[in-house]
Amino acid sequence: MKPVHIIGGGLAGSEASWQLAQLGVPVTLHEMRPLRGTAAHKTDFYAELVCSNSFRSDDKDHNAVGLLHEEMRRLGSLVMQAADTNQVPAGGALAVDRDGFSSAVSAALAAHPLITLERGEVAVPPDVWDSVIIATGPLTSPDLAATIRTLTGEDALAFFDAIAPIVHRESIDLEQAWFQSRYDKVGPGGSGADYINCPMSREQYDAFVDALIAGDKTTFHEWEASTPYFDGCLPIEVMAERGRETLRHGPMKPFGLTNPRQPDVKAYAVAQLRQDNKLGTLFNMVGFQTKLKHGEQVRILRTIPGLQNAEFARLGGLHRNTFLNSPKLLDETLRLKANPRWRFAGQVTGCEGYVESAAIGLLAARFAVAERRGETIAPPPPTTAHGALLAHITGGHIETIDAGPSSFQPMNVNFGLFPPLTAQVPFDKDGRKFGRGSAKNLARKGALSERALDDLACWIGEHARTPAAAE
Repeated sequence: MKPVHIIGGGLAGSEASWQLAQLGVPVTLHEMRPLRGTAAHKTDFYAELVCSNSFRSDDKDHNAVGLLHEEMRRLGSLVMQAADTNQVPAGGALAVDRDGFSSAVSAALAAHPLITLERGEVAVPPDVWDSVIIATGPLTSPDLAATIRTLTGEDALAFFDAIAPIVHRESIDLEQAWFQSRYDKVGPGGSGADYINCPMSREQYDAFVDALIAGDKTTFHEWEASTPYFDGCLPIEVMAERGRETLRHGPMKPFGLTNPRQPDVKAYAVAQLRQDNKLGTLFNMVGFQTKLKHGEQVRILRTIPGLQNAEFARLGGLHRNTFLNSPKLLDETLRLKANPRWRFAGQVTGCEGYVESAAIGLLAARFAVAERRGETIAPPPPTTAHGALLAHITGGHIETIDAGPSSFQPMNVNFGLFPPLTAQVPFDKDGRKFGRGSAKNLARKGALSERALDDLACWIGEHARTPAAAE
């Protein structure tokens, strides 16, 4: 059987390779690193995590990304197997030791008899490759991007994606900071006290916001100046510029946190740090993506109580992200309409997030397997997390008259992408509050998740083959 060629060894390409091979289809996985590097990658591992080490919430009953985790586990995902094996404490989130995670994915791919790993850039997929999955992510090489633009006649959209700083744990002053998860929530591998919290008074917060706005920032080339940001990964100084209270209602919200040394004094804002490796020696600053110059980052971040002596293992940075106008360019099985030999997967399709990228890689592989065998496969139902995300990418977007060429934007999986329930969901009569949502809203999410997993089981049954989990 001829191999399927996959270009890009990130999460989407790695997951696609595993799915194809586990279903009996040979794969050649092409990765240009380390022969050609990128502005964000630091290693030559497959599935390297270049931004946060968090896969976000692992709550499969009430959170859409947690539901996506569970669906992927049931579909034999290598990415989820590696994440579960390399988890580190993170409250209600699934966070991983980034090197352990990428090493596990790399080892599994290298050991599979149906996967051939080739290093080197692919600028133009040869015509003899009859099935190609392009999973080059946000850092598609300029030559391949030019090939795609020439074929589609479309200019790819682009935005900047910012990276948060990482701090050495021993340099954090725990006489001022404390360990606690928001609302003491216990998650996978967690204890309910998984974040380091640095409190700020109103005066300290105001001075911090002023410093962010005034700080010296990375300058862009002329062609980069009009590139928009993705709202889910805004640099912290851009959030500050949008309003003085934006940060304390975003990554610096103080709610659900109590300083044990001053339980009667509520902080005006709180900066949180989350464990970044299994050893617990590194902590990343949650939501502190930034385009501040490195010297400014050190100066300004050390004004946060508890971080006055902070030593940084990595400072924040900025890289350009590229994605297609997928609703126009791709069909419902992720094939490029202008050249059906090519499929796309991962962030380049316009999904956002590690897990979402891997999930789209998983689907692209399953579509390619069916095509290789001359079979038909329906997309997963839009009531599932996979189906809802796919529907957004390939057809869920609505063009408006005044939106310009396209207003399609990257999207994390969320319950807003799911079809609504057809029946009312019962909820507690007392209307108790759970975090920010009511009991009714919690019950609605539970019902959406239950429906999704039931419908996924039916879809799996109809299409039979499910890869075994990674050994």
